[in-house]
Amino acid sequence: MPETKIQKQNSDQKSDKAVQELIKALNEDLAREYQAIIAYTVYSNVLNIAGELKLHAAQELQHAMIIADQIDYLGGMPTATPKEVKLSEKPEEMLRFDLDNETVTIKNYRERLKQAEALGHYALSEQLRTIIMQEQEHQHDLATALGIDVPRVLGQGA
Repeated sequence: MPETKIQKQNSDQKSDKAVQELIKALNEDLAREYQAIIAYTVYSNVLNIAGELKLHAAQELQHAMIIADQIDYLGGMPTATPKEVKLSEKPEEMLRFDLDNETVTIKNYRERLKQAEALGHYALSEQLRTIIMQEQEHQHDLATALGIDVPRVLGQGA
């Protein structure tokens, strides 16, 4: 049976709401990318693994550009405000802050991937897969630097 005009409007409204929720969540992710750029920039000048952290900062900037482009594509306005950057005098604490942030980032991007696919935004979901892969590398690098196991995300490993 063909869809009625009212059913189509209701479907469009649900889709619009879901897109707005995705934009809001992506802006949270973008703020976290800004946080990571700042943190890696500051931490790389303090820690003895500066080269690796500078590479991470450059990759986080790429992620921020991708996410901002996707927010714009979806009709939203990219945020310009980073999440708070935690600082410490202790190198191990700085690495732990970064590791915790990467773990949260991976969890959030996995959720964003589900949202994008549910809406049929497959190009976004492919971009997110690439970002998740790099974020997992960052997580692994930080856990290795700390001499600990990689934290599990969603009970499914890294």
